Amino acid sequence: MIHFTLNGEPQALALDPDTPLLWVLRDHLGLTGTKYGCGEGACGACVVRLDGEPVKSCSTPLSAVAGRSVQTIEGLSPDGRHPLQLAWVLEEVPQCGYCQSGQIMTAAALLARHPRPSDEQINAAMSEVLCRCGTYGRIRRAIHRAATPEVQGG
Repeated sequence: MIHFTLNGEPQALALDPDTPLLWVLRDHLGLTGTKYGCGEGACGACVVRLDGEPVKSCSTPLSAVAGRSVQTIEGLSPDGRHPLQLAWVLEEVPQCGYCQSGQIMTAAALLARHPRPSDEQINAAMSEVLCRCGTYGRIRRAIHRAATPEVQGG
């Protein structure tokens, strides 16, 4: 039995400890906001936060989350009104949308470490998540907007 916290709720699962966290979230717990991208930890579409740090859930075994706290895009905000989610909408970031949960979870970890990140900090953090649509400029603007409370709403 592996115990961990998921989006603030305790979990106890009797699964193979080598099962990738991505499949635990999607197939066993029904949280489909985290996407399967490359399956090799290279694209970042599957990023979740583990004790606040971004991890690629496709290459993180269930055993690695024992006793720890996992946050998915579903747990970022109960009503979808996290400043990053609002900024994503205002900056019209998504195109195909496939990488967006990984992008937002990576950005949330960045803002937790650097509440007012520079372009260089944003570029370094976000380089771990690929966007096939090339919305990197809009992603950077959305992160700056989310980091600047006085401009969050407009």
